[in-house]
Amino acid sequence: MNTAGTIDRPLTHDPKKQAPMKPSTSEPTGSVIEDVTTTGATDSRQNRTREMQLIQEALARAHMHDRLHDAERERRAVRLAAARRMQRRAERASLRARRALAMAVMQ
Repeated sequence: MNTAGTIDRPLTHDPKKQAPMKPSTSEPTGSVIEDVTTTGATDSRQNRTREMQLIQEALARAHMHDRLHDAERERRAVRLAAARRMQRRAERASLRARRALAMAVMQ
């Protein structure tokens, strides 16, 4: 379906690609300034859009950075807990071995 865009839903959001506005026939001639150049306004609008996109990207990047640090911290905590558990197990095995050796020497 090939329909022309409306004011609310233009075919494109790029102001440079949109069709220029034509003066209406109901307005008296000379009441509207002809072809006012708005390149400054268009450029600033596009820069704002680019800046806003960059802000969103920076925010997303910071969020991912925080999540990666949280995940790394969680992994370190899990590794530390496992290491402590293995250390306690090794100490218990060492005590059992000492007791067994002491019992063997005593008999």
